[in-house]
Amino acid sequence: MEKTLHIGSIFSWLFGFLFLAIGFINTFWGNDAGYGLFIILLSLAYFPPMAAVLRESTAYTIPLVVRIFIGIIIIWSALGVAELFDKIDLMLLDF
Repeated sequence: MEKTLHIGSIFSWLFGFLFLAIGFINTFWGNDAGYGLFIILLSLAYFPPMAAVLRESTAYTIPLVVRIFIGIIIIWSALGVAELFDKIDLMLLDF
C-alpha cells in the first residue's frame, strides 16, 4: 500500500509545530508556564500520529472545524494576551 502526502496532513504538521513552539516559549520565558503547558497539550491534537492514536483508542476524531476554532483561539491569545513577541525577545536575549 502506497502512502500519499495530503495537503491537510502538511498543514496539520505545520500548525502542530507552530503551536508547540508557542507553548514552549510561553512555558520557559515569562510567567505563563501553565498556559504554555496547556498550549503544548492542545498542539498534540494537530499531529497526525496523535490524531490516529486518539481515533484508535477512543473511536473519536476531532472535527476540522473544532481544530480551526482552537487554532484561532491559540493564535489570538498568544499574540494578544500572552504577548508572544515580548517573550520571543526575552528568549533571544538568552542566546
